[in-house]
Parts: sequence; structure tokens; C-alpha cells
Amino acid sequence: MQLTGLLWGSRLLKYVDYPCAELLGPGATVDEIKGLIDRHKQIFIKPLFKGGVGKKGKSGLIGKADNVQDALKEKERLYFVEHHFGNTHAKAEGVTYEGGVPAKYEVYVSISDNTLFRAPAITITHHGGVDIEELPPDKIKVIPFDPLTGFKGFIVSNALRELGAPAEIISPLVQHLPKLWDLYHHYGMTMLELNPIRMMPAGGRLIPVACDFKCSFDIDDPNWKRLNLPLDVFASDYSEFEQEINQLRTYQGQSDVFVMNDKGTITAMTFGGGANALVTELLGDSATISSDFGGNPPYEKMKQVADICYKYWLPQSNVLFIIGGKANNTDIYETFRAMADSLRTIFASGHAKPLFVVIGRGGPNLIRGMSYMQDTLDALGLPYRIFGHDSAMSEVVNYAKSADEWMKKEGSKLVAQKLGLE
Repeated sequence: MQLTGLLWGSRLLKYVDYPCAELLGPGATVDEIKGLIDRHKQIFIKPLFKGGVGKKGKSGLIGKADNVQDALKEKERLYFVEHHFGNTHAKAEGVTYEGGVPAKYEVYVSISDNTLFRAPAITITHHGGVDIEELPPDKIKVIPFDPLTGFKGFIVSNALRELGAPAEIISPLVQHLPKLWDLYHHYGMTMLELNPIRMMPAGGRLIPVACDFKCSFDIDDPNWKRLNLPLDVFASDYSEFEQEINQLRTYQGQSDVFVMNDKGTITAMTFGGGANALVTELLGDSATISSDFGGNPPYEKMKQVADICYKYWLPQSNVLFIIGGKANNTDIYETFRAMADSLRTIFASGHAKPLFVVIGRGGPNLIRGMSYMQDTLDALGLPYRIFGHDSAMSEVVNYAKSADEWMKKEGSKLVAQKLGLE
């Protein structure tokens, strides 16, 4: 669950009284746009995309104007613009207008759960306004801190002094950046990023003004619900598949999905964020969706999730890939029983197709769950390979890819013959 941009970000920042650029939404009138230009001399016009869509600036999708006529031209250009980045395709649904913030310095700040330190960490640099990956290590500081004591101002001060940051920006950042920890900690976030923060002169000192916003939420943490955000803001697009899956986010278990490639041939039902990251990276263009269905979902929810995923993606898939790490509390029998019953229903309703099933999992009731799945696949006549918790996940992913290649070459025809299909 991810949000980008100031349309929603500015509302969240108000919870902790953090300064941000003045903003008008897609419904702004000509008079309101003119007033914004009069106050700030220059404005930026940015397209609105569902979910987290990056690299807009490098793609020329941020307009600027210092008069109403140019602003309306940029609105016309960007209002329904399409953005392609890697396998990601998104279409805008409006624009926002942001008042320009004059500044000599730009700062990058993020707070995230750092797996290296097993603790929250702040990443900061006074060379903001660019992709953080483009900066050399000596210009960035990553500092873990104790969540019990929280994010304190001295962490900012020490980091910026070690980076050799200008003295005039340190005090304003020390005063304001700890507010972000309150937003991050109290509302169920796993990542919060401001880039850039522009250090705006005001009354003889500098004010750190947020000019862009990005955050991710932990759907298992109910604190995000206190923000009263509509669920549709977390969908990456308006596809029927994502809209159906999003309706299942009411339970504590996750049902996050993202369409990776609508022409993919491997549908991965993934459990766990770490597994999701590895599987998505290794499968590449072969993956239809990126998913995380962990959180110990009950049978009913898992059955609904499987029904939706199978309905949309099995017709084009060569491989059904069920994969996850060794679970701590997810009942493998319940999740496998739900997915197996859903698959049985699909085939019984006359939608049988050639399919290779690859499974890799560990956790409570593993043997019982795998036995249920094995009995179902044997009854359906589908080829399969099952790996236990002692198998390297990367090797299981590679096996799924090799099964996909076999199905493309000759496997689909052989399986179809075995199933009695044309």
C-alpha cells in the first residue's frame, strides 16, 4: 500500500504540522490557479497517478508555468498522460498545481524499516532533488535508531555535520524532521520519504518545505485506518482485477497485488514481503502479478483471493507458482486447502487448461497442507513439483522458470493431451 505526491501527502503532513508546498487539486478553477501564481510567481503542474509511480521528472511529466495560459497548456498535456517505466504502465487521472518554493538547498530524507540493522533508520543527504541511487556513499548517511526512544533531533544534527552540510540548514531540520517520526510511527508506515525538501528563506531563517511525498503502509498494522484514507487510492490502476482484490483488504492478512506484465506466463501466489521481493525480481517479465498474501488469512479469504487470481490469470499462464518462506504463524493447511479447492472449482466448471504447478513453502501444518494440494493435483491430472522449507527459494524460482520454458516448447501440448483437451 503506497501513496505518492502531495495531494494526499500534504493532508498527512498536516497531522504533524510539517510545512509543505501550497497545493491545488485537479478541480482548481482558473482564478485559483492565477492566485497561486500571483503568490508564488511560478507553479509546477504534476500528473496524478494511482499507486506509486516514479521517474516522472526524468520522463518530462512535470510542467511549470508563470502565467495562466501556460498553466492551462500544461494541464491539457498532462491531465490524461500515459507513463511507461519498465513494465509499469499508468495513466494519469488529473493534475495538481504546486506553488514554487525558492531555495538554495534541497534535502532528501526518508525513514524506513532497515533489514540490515533490524531497526528503523533515517537516510539523509543535503544533496536532494535527485534519485538517491545516483549519489556516492560519502554524500549519504543512513543512521539506525531505537524505536523505543524514537527519532531525535541530535541524530539529524550529527549526520549533517558529518556530511559537511551548511550550518544554516541544520537547525531548521533538527526542529522539523523529528515530526516525521510521529507520522511514521503512529500511523502504521513502513517507509516515509520527502524528496526534495526545499530550504525556503523566511524571516531571516530557513524553513524545510516538503515538495514531494512518498510513503508505504503495513496493512497488518490497523493504525493506518485512523487516517481515513479511501481504499481506492492504493490501487495502481482501475483494472477489474486490482479493484476486486482491494475489496479484500478488510482483514488483517495482506492481499496486496500489482500487475507486473499482463502478457506474463507465470502467476505467482506469494506469501511474505521478502519472498515477494525476491520472486518478483527473479521472474522478471514472466510474472503476471506481484503479490503478498501473507498474514495468516483464513480459509474464506484465501479462497476468495485464489478465485480472483485464477479467474484473471490462469487462462494465459503456463505455471501456477505458490511460494513463500518458512511461516511463523500462517496455517499452511488452511491456505493450501483454499487454493486447491479454488483450482478444483475452476476445472470442474469447464475451464480446465494445461498448467504446471510449482510449490515451495514452510511453516505450521506443512505436510498436511502439501498432502491436500498433492491429492488435488493428482485428481486434476496436472504436473507439479513440490519443494519443502529446506530448499533455497532462488532455486525454486529457477525451477518455475524452467517449467515455464518447457511448457512453451512442448509441455502445454503434452499436458493438454493428458487432460483430453484440444
